[in-house]
Amino acid sequence: MTPTQPWFWLGTLGVLSAAGAAAADVDPTQWKCEQCPVETGASGSVDAGAAAVSSSSNRYGDYTGLNKKGGVLLLGGNVRYRGPDGYFADVQASDLGTDARSISADSGREGRYSLRLGYDETPRHFADGAQTPFLGAGSAVQTLPAGYPAGNTSAMPLAGTLQPVDIGYRRSRLDIGLTWLAGTDWSVRAGLRHTTREGSQPLSLSFYSTATQLAAPLHQTTDDLEVVAQYAGRTLQASLGWRVSSFHNDDASLTWTNPFTTGILGGTTGQIALAPNNQLWQAQATLGYTPYTNVRLSADLAVGRMSQDAAFLPDTVNTSLVNPVLPASSLHGEIDTVNAAVRLSVALATGVNLNASLNHDGRDNRTPTAAYPSVSTDLFAGPAYTNRPYGFMQDKLKLSLDLRGPAGAKVSVGADQDQVQRTLQEVNRTTETTVYGRLAVQPLAGATLWLKLAHAERTGSGYNVAPNVFPAENPLLRRFEMANRTRDSASGRADFAIGDNISLGVDFNLAADTYRDTTLGLTDGRTVGVGADVAWSVSEDTRLTLFTHSDGMRSHQVGSQQGGIPDWNADSKDGADVLGAGLRSAVIKDKLDLGADLAFTRSRSNQYVNNGVAAPGFPTITTAMDSVKLFASYKVDEKLSLTGTLGYQHYRSQDWHLDGVAAGTVPNMLTLGVQPPRYNVSVVGVSARYRF
Repeated sequence: MTPTQPWFWLGTLGVLSAAGAAAADVDPTQWKCEQCPVETGASGSVDAGAAAVSSSSNRYGDYTGLNKKGGVLLLGGNVRYRGPDGYFADVQASDLGTDARSISADSGREGRYSLRLGYDETPRHFADGAQTPFLGAGSAVQTLPAGYPAGNTSAMPLAGTLQPVDIGYRRSRLDIGLTWLAGTDWSVRAGLRHTTREGSQPLSLSFYSTATQLAAPLHQTTDDLEVVAQYAGRTLQASLGWRVSSFHNDDASLTWTNPFTTGILGGTTGQIALAPNNQLWQAQATLGYTPYTNVRLSADLAVGRMSQDAAFLPDTVNTSLVNPVLPASSLHGEIDTVNAAVRLSVALATGVNLNASLNHDGRDNRTPTAAYPSVSTDLFAGPAYTNRPYGFMQDKLKLSLDLRGPAGAKVSVGADQDQVQRTLQEVNRTTETTVYGRLAVQPLAGATLWLKLAHAERTGSGYNVAPNVFPAENPLLRRFEMANRTRDSASGRADFAIGDNISLGVDFNLAADTYRDTTLGLTDGRTVGVGADVAWSVSEDTRLTLFTHSDGMRSHQVGSQQGGIPDWNADSKDGADVLGAGLRSAVIKDKLDLGADLAFTRSRSNQYVNNGVAAPGFPTITTAMDSVKLFASYKVDEKLSLTGTLGYQHYRSQDWHLDGVAAGTVPNMLTLGVQPPRYNVSVVGVSARYRF
């Protein structure tokens, strides 16, 4: 939700409150509405059916829960109850037979209070065909069977020890909420959200010149508590709240056995820290004020503190190395945050509006600094490093003027300034100024055109080598998010009504970035996008839509192999195209509806590297996805309707990073053997909806 949306609702409440005040002198007790019967009792619908999935695919089942071949129960529905005394209750449920299930309920008394309860799950599946020889895959301690370690992957007994492993997790979320209307203008709401993530995620680890991919454990919980008091008067709206968020990881670390023989005493076991426990406390306040009908002022303020105080792990678990003494038992991490925004909107005259806003975002990193000894890949003792508690302050100022002219013409001009001050970074301060103009006209009946042009300049206070970085950065290097940059962009759209039943739209967007002062790093980038869409009302009961869009992006960067002047460069070219269509038709009005959706997507990515050595280029990375969905709905009577669906998705990709790279393909890297996703999945479903 954007920061301005809460004020929209507060403003709406203010308008409703004002309307109520204006009607205070009218006696409504004698009013009667013969056409507005009060609905009481229970109503709703129940959806039940079954679907069949043609084949198993984790990639297809990501988010949908349809990752396994076989039958799936289709179950959902909603129930609505209204009592004569103002009591109400609503229950909604969907996808209860899959791993993407959700259910929510609201209950209370109109104008007094409401209770909310909700639960939902989201399945994540990252890969098909992952395999590992590790025992305890997905847990905090992973060991190897007999036959390990070995000098390289070809000498490992992979054929007899590889086992399939599921890379993914289930996110479940429980929501509990209460809203109490304390009076005409006052309300209090409280909410508690408990989120868990259970499963595994891919993680790459190394011992010097060897690397291993593992299924790392994922057992995490996040609890959020928020309490807010709100006032919504005629001209003034305000809220004051408190939020607490706590993240807990059941696994502080991952310990694994080295599958490679290192030739160095003691490098047989490694340990890595996982996401640490942390907390957030935040006080929040909002204000909206309408002193005049043409003036609106609003403000937001949030002040908080983030902390992380998890105990440090030892620098190494290699018993052949002297474990260095750490300067503290934990990081004692602490960051104070402040987010503030002020917005003003003024209607200067009829058709003339002025808008201004100022946003401030601050991160004051109060984490203490210390010199921490280092151990590289549990094999080598290294120099001490001093941590860098990075902080920043960002201020965004926006001004715009909107003018409404004759014949539907609209003109908007504006300027934005974004200033960021950083600590312990290469650039202390950057300032980016953007100016833009937008014109919308209706040159002909049934035609609407708009065009927006923008120019942005970002400059910095001077580029320095980042402190406390070893080995030191190349002084010619420029990080693209801090480097001086010029950006020019244009976008537009044209819509045409052709006759009474056809509408046509075309759009485009262009952007060009130039990093004029960069010697090493990203030097320029270009993006281009064009699209078109058509809507055709074939008849009163049939509608056809078509759409297409194409996007392209190109970038150029320069580097140095020796850490000095440029001696190589690279170009990246990416593109994506989509073509789609939709059809809706009431074959038998109020009885039989048919529909179809089709989408065809193609994307490609090319990398060209020139380092002065004749060598073949990288293969093109491609993806293609074809989706077809057909559905029909038949109304048996006023209470019962039947629905049938047929979905098909074909996905194929080529990625030279993964193609043909099995667990033991690379001699010094034991991988999970994950291949680019390729699948063909069909889903056929039939369900019935009963209304009561």
